[in-house]
Amino acid sequence: MIKELENCEIDSTMDIWLKTNISSHYFIPEEYWIRNYNVVKEEYLPVSVTFVYKENDVIKAFISVIDDCFIGALFVLEEYQGKGIGQKLLDHCKSLYLNLELGVYTENKAAIDFYIKNGFKVKKKQNNNDSGFMEYVMSWKKER
Repeated sequence: MIKELENCEIDSTMDIWLKTNISSHYFIPEEYWIRNYNVVKEEYLPVSVTFVYKENDVIKAFISVIDDCFIGALFVLEEYQGKGIGQKLLDHCKSLYLNLELGVYTENKAAIDFYIKNGFKVKKKQNNNDSGFMEYVMSWKKER
C-alpha cells in the first residue's frame, strides 16, 4: 500500500535512507551519509511530500518530492529491490505531477537504467556540490 508518510514513521524511513544510501553508493564514504542524516531528517523531509510503500506494517520503500517536481529520494530496502516497489512509487508520483526531475550519481548504473526505462532523460551532467561526485540531472514530462 502506498500512503503519505506519518510522523511516527520518520525514523523507519530514515533508517531506509541511511542503509540504502550506504549499500547503493559504495563509491561514497559511509561517513558522508551518517554526517548528512540529521540534515535530511530535519531540513529536507519536512519540506517534502513523502510517500511510503508499506506491507504488513513494514515500510519497505519511500519516495520524497520537493516543490511538486524534484524527487529528492527514492529508496527501496535492499531485500525488497527488484520486486516492482520502486516502480509503484514512481508511477504514483507520475500520476500526481506533470514534470519530475532528479539527480542521480553517474556511478549508480542500476538507478540510471531504472529511470531511463521509466522515461527519464539526462538533461545534464554536473558535479554534486555537496558530495563532490558527478551526477546526472534527469527529467520526465507527462505526455499530453
